[in-house]
Amino acid sequence: MNLTAALESARSSLMASGIQSSVISRNIAGASSTGYSRKIAVLDNLPGTGVYVAAIQRAASSGLYTNVLTATSSSAKQSAILDGLQKIAAATVDDPELDQSPTAQLNALKKALQQYANAPDNTTLAQAAVASAKDMATTLNQATQTVQSVREGADADMNTSVQNINRLLSQFQTVNTAIVKGTISGDDITDYLDQRDSIVSQLSQELGVTMSTRPNGDAALYTDSGAVLFDKLARTVSFAPTNAYTAGTTGNAVYVDGVPVTGANSVMPLKSGKLAGLAQLRDQDTVTYQSQLDEIARGLIDTFKESDQSGAALPDVPGLFTYPGSPAMPASATVSVGLAGTISVAASVDPAQGGNPNLLRDGAISGNVAYQYNTAGNGGYSARLQQLIGGMDASQPFDATAQGKPNGSLIDFASSSTSWIENQRKTADSNVTYQKTLLDRSTAALSNVSGVNMDDEMSLMLQVERTYSASSKIISTVDEMLQSLLAAVGN
Repeated sequence: MNLTAALESARSSLMASGIQSSVISRNIAGASSTGYSRKIAVLDNLPGTGVYVAAIQRAASSGLYTNVLTATSSSAKQSAILDGLQKIAAATVDDPELDQSPTAQLNALKKALQQYANAPDNTTLAQAAVASAKDMATTLNQATQTVQSVREGADADMNTSVQNINRLLSQFQTVNTAIVKGTISGDDITDYLDQRDSIVSQLSQELGVTMSTRPNGDAALYTDSGAVLFDKLARTVSFAPTNAYTAGTTGNAVYVDGVPVTGANSVMPLKSGKLAGLAQLRDQDTVTYQSQLDEIARGLIDTFKESDQSGAALPDVPGLFTYPGSPAMPASATVSVGLAGTISVAASVDPAQGGNPNLLRDGAISGNVAYQYNTAGNGGYSARLQQLIGGMDASQPFDATAQGKPNGSLIDFASSSTSWIENQRKTADSNVTYQKTLLDRSTAALSNVSGVNMDDEMSLMLQVERTYSASSKIISTVDEMLQSLLAAVGN
């Protein structure tokens, strides 16, 4: 090797070492930044010219990154469902001290009726039975309010999620354009790639998403159901929020580029992500539980109904428990949507409204004497009360769509409803734990590949410094040799 070649080799080594040192410093500075991936200076060499930095690459694994996206979306979906179910359960069944669950209130009402039946001439016990019935109705009213409040909250969160998605898609378009331009011009785009991955990671919290890369670093985004989110341009994700919910309210669907991805009419329903979880909570879980509450209310009205005692074959009418549709009876074994929110105790039997609590014993709560059971006005009459107690234990059919016990006593159905909401919550809790564990492991695996290890970076820095020192020494030696050669030629 002649002196010129040695000098050129050492010079190229110095330049490469400088770039390597800069990349290492960049890694150290970004080690604690979320979404930062380790950068690598790729060296190459040409005959007679030494080494040079051919490219700046980043440590990455598309397979592990995809696993993280999937785990993030699944975890977000289950967390959204669990949060809503916990709010419902906390307000309707998780109150062993207050005994405010429908099942507890039914048992309390039955006990109050039994005490009244044992002393049917005791007005205080009559008032206590009516008070217990009012507590029962209030429990169903408040449970309905809780369920609809959760649905309303889920709807609002869906609106926020859609806004986040549109914002992130706009950011994705900007960064993706920079990556394409940088790739074509040969610039270092690794930081842009990190930014794009970070944006997609944030998107995966809102909905299941997959990214497909194409020539020149371009990328397209799709939902986990196949709807296009981004292809050259960001697609519009739209949603019309519903500000107030009643039991009969049907929430609006989320649309991706005009295609519904949530709701009963969705042709490409989302499978994961916070948005999918909120939609399931709003449109399925809460609706089913509301149906169970409505069936409990219908069962109460049916159990405490009054029958014609005059022989005129008059239709049955609501008794102790009534609703706005009175005097007609709700259809048997059919969910009457929102009934739990409107059920109440008849004013004629409620002392607080000037009513007579003894009508619970005597009948004719509806005001029609044809429905009077205690025609003799006997203070010790208890047959009607015993009939009501037996009715609470009697088997009756319930609407199968409510997913409670299809046939059984009113208390049995209420217990099955409590079991259902608890099982749903337990399942969601288990799923959250599993998905978070999976996410933690997937994130750790990706970090091992793409993350910055400070010990490794410092060790590499020492190697680069030694290379830099050796190259500098070669240049110094060549310089001395050239000066000696020039001096000898000059003499």
